Amino acid sequence: MEVRDPVHGSIHILDEEVSVIRAPFFQRLRNIKQLGFSEYVFPGATHTRFLHSIGVMNVGDRAFDKLFGHLEKSAELMRIKETFKLGCLLHDIGHAPLSHTTEVAMPNLKELAIPSEFLSGDDLTTDRRATHEDYTIKSIADSSFSESFKQLEESFGVQRKHVADLIRGKTTDPKYFTYEGVNYFPLLHQLVSSELDCDRMDYLLRDSYFCGVSYGGYDLDWLLDNLEVCVENDNAYLGITERAVITFDDFLLSRYHMFVMVYFHYRAVCLEQLLYKYFETSPGEYSIPADIEKYIEHDDHFLMKIMRNSKNRYAGEIVRNEIPAKVYESFNDDQLKNLTNLQNFFEKENIEFIRCSSRGRLSKYYEDHLDQSENLYPMKVVRKYFGSDKKETFSIDKATELFQKFSKSHEINRLHCYTQNLSPAQIKEVERMARL
Repeated sequence: MEVRDPVHGSIHILDEEVSVIRAPFFQRLRNIKQLGFSEYVFPGATHTRFLHSIGVMNVGDRAFDKLFGHLEKSAELMRIKETFKLGCLLHDIGHAPLSHTTEVAMPNLKELAIPSEFLSGDDLTTDRRATHEDYTIKSIADSSFSESFKQLEESFGVQRKHVADLIRGKTTDPKYFTYEGVNYFPLLHQLVSSELDCDRMDYLLRDSYFCGVSYGGYDLDWLLDNLEVCVENDNAYLGITERAVITFDDFLLSRYHMFVMVYFHYRAVCLEQLLYKYFETSPGEYSIPADIEKYIEHDDHFLMKIMRNSKNRYAGEIVRNEIPAKVYESFNDDQLKNLTNLQNFFEKENIEFIRCSSRGRLSKYYEDHLDQSENLYPMKVVRKYFGSDKKETFSIDKATELFQKFSKSHEINRLHCYTQNLSPAQIKEVERMARL
């Protein structure tokens, strides 16, 4: 099977993988837009998580061949490769309608009844709200979707639990990912989810292309050509050669610019806030089922149909792409103080407002709240010496200042209000305070 992709060109799908892609669980992604409400701002952004997921698998295929191409293509190695490719392909299969926005309508994790062997740590006891990652694991671990894996299990020995492990980032069976005495689980998980994962390598180029902007561009070929395997204590970690550090910097900056210019666009963010208000003011009108088989029905069209038939004012505003006017936005601490003063004025005058806060970090690498499990697999840089097989390996933060420079969150705060409901005196005061 061949897929014609506007970003990567021809993508070839193995016969054994076709049944997974054609399964209803994966086909559901055709009706979930990659960027949620961004289509209301960038009309070309109608691309879906279906094609994105196939693109991620394609990037993963290329990355694996670069890192393991020198090894003999044994049955054992092909089993690891196919497990990894499925991790790339299925990393988003649990996404709810409008991507991340509707996760507030998900049930508690316990209601999903995910088999215990697919959970670990606090998830075994904590009664938190489920996330799209939990629905991803449930789909792979305990649903009718399992029927689609039969050919892969028979031909390559792929086990669904280990596909889920790669997505979760934790495994109780590292031997499954061990080849010639080296455990490749850390490296393969990094390619599924890390600072330089196949997901980001695809969505930056894809989102930039469909939004009609150039902010997400970077040299994918050069990054892939300079991936390296870094082995420490028989564990393999993801690395890049020193000559690709500048390209990696460009990759990080591209992501930063896409957040500021596309993902944080005020209109899309405000529409998300209106959706939250819809859920708050019409509880029970829409909820995401814990039954994974019923979850297949829940896509963008399903939710939009409910909102079109709703009498809720916020649902109507979303459907009509109407948002309250943006009256102020802050990009620094001084502006944030002024925004807070304006918000206090709204509260004092009983003026309905919406505060939108967009927080983005160039890298997770320096987040203070990272727990130990999230920082188990640090990214490496490899320095090669001319005329010698000698290599020096060190952490990425020692090779670039970009992590340090952008270690703080970039936060944009905005205030919206329904200016048509303000009195002339209130409008005058808002205009005065907005000019400060």
